Amino acid sequence: MAPSARRRVAAIDCGTNSLRLLIADIDAGRSQLTDVLRRMEIVRLGQGVDATGRLAPEALARTFAMLEEYAEAIGDSRAEAVRLVATSATRDASNSGEFTSGVHRILGIDPEVISGADEAYLSFCGATAELGPPSEPGLAGTASRPEPPFLVVDIGGGSTEFVFGGAGAGRDELAALSVNIGCVRLTERHLRDDPPAQQQIDAATADIDAALTTVARHVPADKARTLVGLAGSVTTVTAVALRLARYDPSLIHHARISAARVHEVTTDLLGMNHAQRAANPVIHPGRVDVIGAGALILDRATTRFGFGEVVASEHDILDGIAWSLVTEPAHDAAAS
Repeated sequence: MAPSARRRVAAIDCGTNSLRLLIADIDAGRSQLTDVLRRMEIVRLGQGVDATGRLAPEALARTFAMLEEYAEAIGDSRAEAVRLVATSATRDASNSGEFTSGVHRILGIDPEVISGADEAYLSFCGATAELGPPSEPGLAGTASRPEPPFLVVDIGGGSTEFVFGGAGAGRDELAALSVNIGCVRLTERHLRDDPPAQQQIDAATADIDAALTTVARHVPADKARTLVGLAGSVTTVTAVALRLARYDPSLIHHARISAARVHEVTTDLLGMNHAQRAANPVIHPGRVDVIGAGALILDRATTRFGFGEVVASEHDILDGIAWSLVTEPAHDAAAS
């Protein structure tokens, strides 16, 4: 048998709050993705977009400076293909052309400002690639796998994606919706005090609940067996819930946190001031001011759709972007 072809690819996820890079070797024949390099920086590209409708000059400068570092790492790695996906902040900005020209200058490719539905699809693929059918009952020493169908919730800075589907579902087999609730957007809109006043929390909760009502009309969340939570807000809440002394992805990935514990952590975070949150070593400095809003979104979604627990995933849209470079020929762009 001929050896499986492996390809080295580079995926960049440019969100409202964070910029992330994954360089990985992918063996499509074995459905295996192996990290070469994984990075995350808080650049806050979406700073002020909700209020002004424009990407701020200082936010663009921060993002371009970090992309220069990413470009050097990609060149050194000899990745064969590169894809950069931009999400909510650039969808909403009137000056997105400045972002596009800067990315092309640095990386030699155009960013893809994808729709919420595409964002949800990539998140679902990245999160569920490792979640096959449940383990056989009674198999000694083996913990049962999360059961499909899944409701994947990807909490970003500007928007949150909800996507429902079974294991290995194709794009046309998914039900997905993106709604404009995110940790940065809700913090800027409502949670202005430190710590936020109860009326501010109530206003943020009302925004979230209204969005979840819309989700319930478009996505059959009530049919899901497992809630899978993605992105920094979820993994940070998980790290806090597990009382980790330091952020450890190996302990966070696929950890199961009860709904009651999610609610407890959310209440605690919203009751703390900035200094108290910053003192927790598992909370990234760039998330200290927005983690309360992110936790509130997760808490309300878990409660609204009746889940007893959430399964945290360290693999998300970034991994989905990497997989798309070997599974979707239209995105097979050569690295410059």
